[in-house]
Amino acid sequence: MQRMTILGVSIDRVDMKEAVSRVAEALMLNKKFFIVTPNSEIVVNANKDKTLFEIIKSADMVVPDGIGLVLASKIMKTPLKERVTGIDLMDNLLKFSSENGYSVYLIGGKEGIAQDAAENIKIKYPNITIAGTHHGYFKGKHTGNVDHPDEKEVINHINNANPDLVFVALGAPKQEKFISYNLNKLNAKVFMGVGGSLDVYAGTVKRAPEIYQKLGLEWAYRAIKEPWRIKRLGAIPVFALKVLIKKDKPM
Repeated sequence: MQRMTILGVSIDRVDMKEAVSRVAEALMLNKKFFIVTPNSEIVVNANKDKTLFEIIKSADMVVPDGIGLVLASKIMKTPLKERVTGIDLMDNLLKFSSENGYSVYLIGGKEGIAQDAAENIKIKYPNITIAGTHHGYFKGKHTGNVDHPDEKEVINHINNANPDLVFVALGAPKQEKFISYNLNKLNAKVFMGVGGSLDVYAGTVKRAPEIYQKLGLEWAYRAIKEPWRIKRLGAIPVFALKVLIKKDKPM
């Protein structure tokens, strides 16, 4: 699969259909497959956080979640095929799992969020098998607590559930670090960090209206609804400026 780099961070030039197809192949071959879904903020942070940079580099598939990456690729005259958002890819994989008999595990959010998300996913996809759920408030290497009992308990819970796919909603970069640090300890096949997607499935957070989604302006909608995000959104102009100045510069 062809990749390009934006500010040194590798991104796969895939559309949604191709992304799902690659996951399907990994499942069929019983192969471990790690998906990362960076946006502009994550790319900027990866240029500061060497561990995150190396994790993204090692991932089996890196899809362009943010519209900023798609626009940057056009500036660089190597356009990505389309924006592949994490929540839309997750939904496509849930649909695929429901239709093909694969089980999923949900981890993240406050107590009860993953369970509520699971119930709503079952309503949308009645044939899906939810192998298990767990909240995201636990300590581990991803929080700077190496060999913490919480993390061992979560790993055991996932392995006992024996899912095919694991969706981790701890927020970036914790979710990517949790997956990377424990990939070889977990029995599942496909792993993906999904940010705040479980809150959306649980119904506690409303996704941006479709018009915002189509225009790639979900970040603006979130800033309006959650003003505390504005500081984080400062990474977007930083990203744009670096792309314009550097075009692409490997680390």
